[in-house]
Amino acid sequence: MAAASDPVELGAPWGPARPEPPPTRFHPVHGANIRVDPSGTRATRVESFAHGVCFSREPLAPGQVFLVEIEEKELGWCGHLRLGLTALDPASLDAVPEFSLPDLVSLGHTWVFAITRHHNRVPREGRPEAEALAPSCPPPLLVEPHLCIEQFRIPRDRLVGRSRPGLYSHLLDQLYELNMLPPTARRSRLGVLFCPRPDGTADMHIVINGEDMGPSARGLPAAQPLYAVVDVFASTKSVRLVQVEYGCRYPTPWAATPPGPVSEQEPARTPEPVPSLQTLCRLVIQRSVVHRLAIDGLHLPKGLKDFCKYE
Repeated sequence: MAAASDPVELGAPWGPARPEPPPTRFHPVHGANIRVDPSGTRATRVESFAHGVCFSREPLAPGQVFLVEIEEKELGWCGHLRLGLTALDPASLDAVPEFSLPDLVSLGHTWVFAITRHHNRVPREGRPEAEALAPSCPPPLLVEPHLCIEQFRIPRDRLVGRSRPGLYSHLLDQLYELNMLPPTARRSRLGVLFCPRPDGTADMHIVINGEDMGPSARGLPAAQPLYAVVDVFASTKSVRLVQVEYGCRYPTPWAATPPGPVSEQEPARTPEPVPSLQTLCRLVIQRSVVHRLAIDGLHLPKGLKDFCKYE
């Protein structure tokens, strides 16, 4: 793990693709009420409503999504999951703050937001503020399988929450896919990533069920290690990490050069990411059935059936 004093080799955001990163895991340093399972992929708050701050074990790479799924909710509390980034090395903290907001943020170099659908949007330069508040409807997965966030193209397949297989799962899945359920509903998937800019800063983006909420924060130090922050707060009791399939290379800028005039010296464009064969097979099978219960009637191995049903 890179220390806070040792800058991570981020590479040029417009340059050649980097190797795919290791699987995401939770950091062993976390809030007092958090229990992380032995695999490092599930974090549960075991009591109270606070002391639930978690971090990524490694700094994120540009365009890498730290994606969590809400597994358990707890009634009786007011408030929901908080998500963001920090340039603070979790191992360097004397004690993990009780809350990410405002305690961790007050330490500086930290950008955390309570998850809602629209208020985290930031209008782009020269655009009216109403643009940031306007709701949007993401395209269906089979129509647009990639999510474009600034210079990165990310497969949406894993970004969208899925209901448990059942009689009405095909209807619930459409609500997740169209991002019409509350962002903090059980089995919703929420992610955070940063996108470097040519001036050396970065934009932080929050993704809710495959929909980019826009740049929630700007001016982050792209040259410093940036760790994901997940605050398992109040009504959110347990989250698990979901690994994103990036394709043949990572991260995948959809253009090899920054925006500007095209010249004869322009480098060749980076090829688009190629989904895994498993992902392509799953998309074809899902396109051929009404809902996931029908997958049980196919003559396929159980492991493949479970994969196609997102189990």
